[in-house]
Amino acid sequence: MRRALLAVLAVLVLALFSVSLLIGPAGLAPAEALLALIRGDALAETLVMREIRLPRALLAVLVGAALGLAGAAMQGYLRNPLAEPGLIGVSGSAALGAVIALQTGFAAAHMLALPFAALAGAVLAVLIILALAGPRGGSITLILAGIAVSALAGALTALVLNLSPNPFAAAEIVFWMMGSLQDRSMTHVWIAAPFIALGGAVLLLQGRKFDALTLGEDAAASMGVHLGRLRLALVLGVASMVGAATAVAGAIGFVGLVVPHILRPFVGARPSALLPASALGGAALVLMADIAVRVILPTRDLKLGVLTAIVGAPLFFHLIYKTRMQGQL
Repeated sequence: MRRALLAVLAVLVLALFSVSLLIGPAGLAPAEALLALIRGDALAETLVMREIRLPRALLAVLVGAALGLAGAAMQGYLRNPLAEPGLIGVSGSAALGAVIALQTGFAAAHMLALPFAALAGAVLAVLIILALAGPRGGSITLILAGIAVSALAGALTALVLNLSPNPFAAAEIVFWMMGSLQDRSMTHVWIAAPFIALGGAVLLLQGRKFDALTLGEDAAASMGVHLGRLRLALVLGVASMVGAATAVAGAIGFVGLVVPHILRPFVGARPSALLPASALGGAALVLMADIAVRVILPTRDLKLGVLTAIVGAPLFFHLIYKTRMQGQL
């Protein structure tokens, strides 16, 4: 069942990736678009495919996989289907770093200032969370530390917007925080890919430990699971992936919450099996959402994060209701 699910999700991601490459305002025929992607000339069609469509499709896969995998890891560690990557405050802190770069003008002066400022915000959040949680803090301590960091980052972001003397900068900040893959380049891909790959490897290696944790922390510890190391691996892995995703795409919510919930019944609720499935499912969901924003309103800049929130919020309400009916809330 697990292998069949992964195969189906992989085929779905590949199909959606191909569709993403073929959709755009340039009006290229499918055969012409694919030919332009592989040939090495400097024609306008080749530039459109290699510099606009290909980076956008690759980032959709990377960002979706990062959010889906991080969400599954958070839910596996906390043993709670309502947990999501933003719970530890990394996404909010990454957004704060990007907002400061936009407000101060560094983002306009230097092309890479915005993603690197967002990554710096994510790193700072990790350091604060680890300091607050301490070496022996449990899952509740980690959640409280994450909520505190997230609240502080949100307050400081609002403060920057409130004190912004430039309405154009404020508008740019608001649009960036809505999340989008538009106007991204291969440079953004190369910035995000190493962090997402490293974080993904760290989290995937913890699968069996998450399985043991389903029996409870005491049982997991008796089975040889070092809870302090597992928490450190979780924070570093989630921060690396979510920080990089937020740095290049802005705030995109609900992916890490909804995707593991949809796929959990197909893997027997085993966290180790849910991790790779959620990575592929997240990639498929973000690809679908990014295709939809170009099809629904092709002449308007419909933001990716807005669409995922519109789709994800009703599913979140359903998840809360279902969890309450099962007596878990």
